[in-house]
This record gives sequence, C-alpha cells and structure tokens, in this order.
Amino acid sequence: MGLPWYRVHTVVLNDPGRLIAVHLMHTALTAGWAGSMVLYELAVFNPTDPVLNPMWRQGMYVLPFMARLGVTESWGGWSLTGEPVTGFSLWTFESVAAAHIILSGLLFLAACWHWVYWDLDLFQDRKNNQPVLDLPRIFGIHLLLAGLLCFGFGAFHLTGVFGPGMWVSDAYGLTGHVQGVAPVWGAEGFNPFNPGGVVAHHIAAGIVGIIGGLFHIAFRPPEVLYRALRMGNIETVLASALATFFFAAFIVSGTMWYGSATTPIELFGPTRYQWDSGYFQNEINRRVQSNLAGGQTLSQAWSNIPDKLAFYDYVGNSPAKGGLFRVGAMNKGDGIAFRWSGHPVFQDKEGRELTVRRMPNFFETFPVVLTDKNDVVRADIPFRRAESKLSFEQTGTTVSFYGGQLDGQIFTDPIDVKPFARRAQLGEIFEFDSATLNSDGIFRTSTRGWFAFAHTVWGLLWFFGHIWHGSRTIYRDVFAGIDPDLDEQVEFGVFQKVGDVSTRKKQLV
Repeated sequence: MGLPWYRVHTVVLNDPGRLIAVHLMHTALTAGWAGSMVLYELAVFNPTDPVLNPMWRQGMYVLPFMARLGVTESWGGWSLTGEPVTGFSLWTFESVAAAHIILSGLLFLAACWHWVYWDLDLFQDRKNNQPVLDLPRIFGIHLLLAGLLCFGFGAFHLTGVFGPGMWVSDAYGLTGHVQGVAPVWGAEGFNPFNPGGVVAHHIAAGIVGIIGGLFHIAFRPPEVLYRALRMGNIETVLASALATFFFAAFIVSGTMWYGSATTPIELFGPTRYQWDSGYFQNEINRRVQSNLAGGQTLSQAWSNIPDKLAFYDYVGNSPAKGGLFRVGAMNKGDGIAFRWSGHPVFQDKEGRELTVRRMPNFFETFPVVLTDKNDVVRADIPFRRAESKLSFEQTGTTVSFYGGQLDGQIFTDPIDVKPFARRAQLGEIFEFDSATLNSDGIFRTSTRGWFAFAHTVWGLLWFFGHIWHGSRTIYRDVFAGIDPDLDEQVEFGVFQKVGDVSTRKKQLV
C-alpha cells in the first residue's frame, strides 16, 4: 500500500544495516557539501585586502569557520593574517576541502555496502535469531566516541599540543591570529569572550562523555526506567537526538548573534549590538583623546586610528542592517570599500562643534539632524524648504576632515557639506567601488546574520520534531489504540461522557 511522506522512515525502522546506511549517506552528503563549498568559496574569494574587504563582507560562509579552527593558509600563496606563506603545508583550505571530499566518497561507498549487506550476524539476537539493536549499549558507544573526540579537540587541537590552536584577537578585532590557548578553569572561564573557557569546557565535557559512555556500555538500565523511557524503541533515539540538535542550534544562534570567543568579528563581522551601544565609536574617541593628551594634533590623533577599527564603526557592517532575504554578500549592497575618507567634524557659523545623529539599526531612512555637545539641535536638512529654520544655508554649517584621504580639507559650500552629513549618519565615512560588482546600494546582512537566522529556524524545527516524536514514542500505545486501559473508556454506555471516568454509569463488579 502507499505510504504518506512522513512514513518513509518505516523502511529502515527495524532494519539495523540499512539504518546505518542512511546515516552514512547523510554524513557523506554533509562532508561532500562542506568540501565542495570550500572550493567554491576559494574560487570567488579575494584575499588582497583583509582590512576593508574581509571575508565576511564577501559573503563567505564556510571559510570563517575553518579559520577559527586554525586554517588560515592557501596553496595559492596567501594567508588570512597577511603573513607570507613559504613552503608546502598540509594544513590549508585546499587540503581540508580535499579531505572532506575523499571522506564523502568513502562514506558513500560504505553506505552502499551496508544497504546491500544489511543482514549481518552482528545485528541478530543470539537467543532468538531475530534482528535487534541494543540501543542502550549503542548509546554508550556513541557517547564514548563523542567524549574522546571532544576531549582530544580541547586537549590537543585547541591547546596547540598537536594542532594549530584557535583564532584569538583583542576586544576590538584588530590583532587576530591563530595560536594555542591554555584552558581556564576558574569562574572567568564562563566568560563567553574568553577563549580559554572554550578549551576548558571541551576537556571537561570530553571527560564526562568518556565516563558516561563507559558507564552505559558496562551497566544495563533498570527495567522500570527502560520501559518508562521506551529505550527499546528506535523512535526514542530519534526524539533524543533531536533534543540534542535543537539545544545546540539555539546555543550557537545566540553566541553568533550576540558574539563570543568562537565567533570573532574579524571572521564574521561586528554584531548588531556593537553599533547600538557605540562600542567602536567609544573606543575610537578614547584613542583620539589619549593621542591628544600625548601632545598630538587633531589631525595626527585621527590619522593614528586603524582603518580596520574605523571600518567597524560603520552601520553597513551591522548584520541587522541588511534584510535577510536580500540575496548576496554585503559587497553587493554598498560596494567594495577601498578608502577611509576621514573623520568629519561639523561646525556652525557660531563656532559650535556639531555631531550628526546616527541612524539606528532598523531604519532605512533617517532625518539628518546635527546637535551640539548639549544635545540641542542646531542644524538639519529639512524635508520642506518652506518651513526651514536650521538648514545648512541658514546656520552656515561647514565640515572639516581629520585623518583618512581628506585629512586637513574644509568644505563650506552646503552642496558639498550635505552629502557628508548624510553619510555621517552611517558612522565613519568610506568610499566604495560599486561598479565592480554592480552593487545596488541596498544593505545586506553578514555571515553572522545568515547563520543566526538559519540555526534559529532549524532549532525550532528540531524542537517541534522532538516534541512530536517524543510524544509518539511515549504514548505509542494510545496512538496505536492498543492501550489495555483504553477499552473501558471508549466502550459505549460505560460513561455518560466518553473517556470521563467521573461520569461512570455502570458500576464495577
């Protein structure tokens, strides 16, 4: 008979060999996609300007995840950190991609083998010669293997003992590089921006997984618990696995969107809240004031601000600025940044220094308003000229530039000043090449936004899948209509209201 789409898994429900085959095929597809996507991104990635044209501006999705684990070099002779690549290295983007593609092919062949040779003696109960899966022991084996992998990753890869380490940087994403990290075991290890906590947690979780795996392999669950949790039902395994996945999906969505040591801004771009809180703006102002206190002129103080730090203070780099469903990389929106114009300082004819009010994240347009140090509006670009009182022409607003390409230049003509005021709404002013990629001027979100959105959606899907399959396996008897206590509840005439035991009509004998 025909089966509905959600019953296709009954083909492998009681078939251990083919159950392994479909899992192997799924892993093969995942590994193949990862390796192929790396090669595609390498083909379109431009590594020439890691400061103003970083990978997160180019829409790279897989490369940032490889870089945070220590892969920064290419056989093409370039490195993400800008360091020269000399000699041959096995730990490169291309080698990791090739390893995934080869692994995918081997897994594909293994899946085909297990699909054909499904009736192995290994899956038969020696007592009754029936196909059987010892699910509690399988769980223990998987937990042991996962624990070993987790422990090894933390103790060897991240620490740099037998691996490259991980990507670390300063609080403002300026000094990013790969190095071995020592575990941090104190309370400070729970700081999500402390890379040492990542190492310590992998080591600790790995040890717990190893101990738990050995326990579940060596000991059998009590019969009461075995029956209560339906441990003999393969759908219980599915429900439990979905719980693991939706929990992990929600965690990585949160750490990606809000930021953490595992999602450095040099690889994934700034977070939304760094613009909302003026995170980079405050640091830039602090550095300028420190330079001025050191005897530098205003021009020198601003010229010493790194272009990378100034570029972070641009709302077009916020993942919340671009719409999720606008296809393409950030560069397809505003263009490829190639030069910092400098920091604009506006003044009115009375000599007051004015600041352009910055555009919030979720606005596409915003009125151009200039305020003094007391937050009093002193100039604006009016919507209606007839009602203008604080226009640039009336207030004599001028703009001077410090640092960047326009350092030392002063503009007094309102026709020149207004465009700079509009661009100052977006933060520091940069020049963009919009012709190369035919950019349309509409902001896009970064890799950070896409990842957080996608994993939130998947997490919700897996959450409801967990509820569905968990309910099906716990209440399997009720769903199947074979609950031994169900006959009387649905028997006609026993209750005044069917199923309501408080309305019994017939007395028990």
